[in-house]
Amino acid sequence: MKKVIVITGSSTGFGALMARTFSREGYTVIATMREVNGKNAGAAKELGSLPNTEVVELDVTSDTSVKSAISQVLEKYQQIDVLINNAAVFSGGLLEAFSVEQVKRVFDANVFSVLRVNNEVLPAMRAAKDGLIITISSSVGRVSPPFQAPYNATKFAIEGFVEASYAELIGQGIETVLIEPGAFLTEIWGKSGIGADRQGIAEAYGEATADLQKHIESVFGKVLQEKKPNPQLIADTTLRLVKMEKGKRPLRTPIDPSANGADVAYNEATINAAAHWKNQYGL
Repeated sequence: MKKVIVITGSSTGFGALMARTFSREGYTVIATMREVNGKNAGAAKELGSLPNTEVVELDVTSDTSVKSAISQVLEKYQQIDVLINNAAVFSGGLLEAFSVEQVKRVFDANVFSVLRVNNEVLPAMRAAKDGLIITISSSVGRVSPPFQAPYNATKFAIEGFVEASYAELIGQGIETVLIEPGAFLTEIWGKSGIGADRQGIAEAYGEATADLQKHIESVFGKVLQEKKPNPQLIADTTLRLVKMEKGKRPLRTPIDPSANGADVAYNEATINAAAHWKNQYGL
């Protein structure tokens, strides 16, 4: 049987593209999403019609939903060879304008969600002494631009989790790696996300801060419109990593066509710096 690949957040964006890509390649695809009989019914029907693809209800913010979905997959297929943690929400606004509870919601959707799914999948992978976990991080998990600090922080957290767990899991036959997309024109920008909830804070900062935010958003949008990076690059990269020989996969794969190579240069520089630092502690 072809490898069984579970993808979270498959209703739109990178997740939907991944599901289609792996289906074309003949893999057994488990495309998970929320509300398969509600707002995502159309996406569920479309992906469910693809060859060797099954849509499974999974809300990454719910312990019960995650347990149920992964149990369902393992009962039917007896294995999960690849897990792609893709589900996430965007969060924009001034950091001070977010309550602690609101930031917790962002972390629940983007960070604790990954732990939930991993913790249900890992026992089966450990038993098989084999498995691959690909987590979709972001370039803002390495460099943190203003006016989206909670979102950035979730990606920094994911980077730390995956880097540390790589060394923990490799002895179990499991690889866990990161893909770091830059900005792509996907549906995430059209969704409401989790915004700042402390009314009046932004106004208190005054016009200069508001103008700076508008300027950054304008420049950002202009670059995206000019470069028009193709989101299929991310799906193709996940496929390439899955096909790659175990032990050859890099911990981090940055993909930011708008950065003109700066993402790759940054990654290479930090690889060397991190290796030097770890060597001082015998790691």
